[in-house]
Amino acid sequence: MKLAKVIQFLRDRLKAVILACIAVLVLLALADIFLVGSGEAHTRIEHIPAFWSLFGFVGCAVLIIFSKWYGHLGIMTREDYYEEEEPAKKQEERHE
Repeated sequence: MKLAKVIQFLRDRLKAVILACIAVLVLLALADIFLVGSGEAHTRIEHIPAFWSLFGFVGCAVLIIFSKWYGHLGIMTREDYYEEEEPAKKQEERHE
């Protein structure tokens, strides 16, 4: 399958992928600063350079951190969760 090869290719070069993503984010923020005028800003905070870029980045980071925290509360479980019940039942049967 070609998709699996692409994913493995990117995993083998993880540092390069991270640097490329950071470079794209920086370029987008710079484009926001220099290409988007603040003449149509509706509030005072929108006059801050790259405000919406920073707002989106912080929002995504908060969403990721919250979802990881929520997942570790109990949604995520061990892979052998169901396998542990069987030996316990067998031990109970032996004692009867």
